[in-house]
Amino acid sequence: MINRFIKTRGFLRVTFAVCVCAALITVNAAHVFAAAEPVVYMTKDISANGVMAAYKALSRPTVGKTAIKIHMGEPGNQNYLSPELVSLLAREVKGTFIDSNTAYGGRRASTAAHLEAAREHGFTAVAPVDILDADGETILPVKNGKHLTEAVMGSHYKNYDFIISVSHFKGHSMAGFGGTFKNLAIGIASARGKSIVHSGSGSGNLFSSRTEHFLERIAEYTKAVMDDKGDKIIYINVLNNLSVDCDCSPSAARPEMADIGILASLDPVALDKASIDLIYAAPAHEREHLVGRIESRNGAYLLEYAEQIGLGSQSYKLVRLDRQ
Repeated sequence: MINRFIKTRGFLRVTFAVCVCAALITVNAAHVFAAAEPVVYMTKDISANGVMAAYKALSRPTVGKTAIKIHMGEPGNQNYLSPELVSLLAREVKGTFIDSNTAYGGRRASTAAHLEAAREHGFTAVAPVDILDADGETILPVKNGKHLTEAVMGSHYKNYDFIISVSHFKGHSMAGFGGTFKNLAIGIASARGKSIVHSGSGSGNLFSSRTEHFLERIAEYTKAVMDDKGDKIIYINVLNNLSVDCDCSPSAARPEMADIGILASLDPVALDKASIDLIYAAPAHEREHLVGRIESRNGAYLLEYAEQIGLGSQSYKLVRLDRQ
């Protein structure tokens, strides 16, 4: 980015030297700043204060009724995000933790059981918990989707004006990794919507879909949420307990690499790309297990497709919030 800026500034000086009008210079300068890469903020402080620092760095205050989309963990899982980690954020924005029921059984397949799991894991002691599909479904349009024309969400989704996505970044058995896109697509989708994302039809084997098609449907469901909320959404990833398995697994694998930090951005593609890049930057003996999971499922393709359909950029500027 810096090199491109220097070259453009050089171009402007030459243009000025040959007496092209000042208006043209202004237009070219504006274009340089409009093309600036999205910013991803990072702190190594994995704590409630670290979450707050990441949130405040985005300078996008919440408005109206605010949902905090977070995975509250399948009972038996030890890797899900601690409710204490998001306690200050929930208090600051007067937020409600949201999730939807599962489509594959487990102890979160019904609203009553899901709420009990949230209570057991400490979330109800921090903020209200809302299971979005407790009372049915609502439909969001998927504009210009390759596979889908609509996204099936829990009906309570419409009760919220603003969404804060707080994703536990980790591996995933089908997608390779789970980050912002999985948190918003599969996480907000109703149980039937989850089946559609997984299988393409809402019926049959949930885990038989072609990987590329599954990843494309994740991006298209996320697009429906982003189109609906516009600028009333922000994205935070927490890179700790970096297991190869999802928080939906009651017996997830033990993490084999060190915690990395908390990242936040207004661009979900940039955020998940920065998260993957930091995993690849870890020592080889630590990252091998998780990188193997990501690559074996072609996980990076999700971000390629998301970028293709206009959901963000894989180029970014990483800004560290910690004192040097």
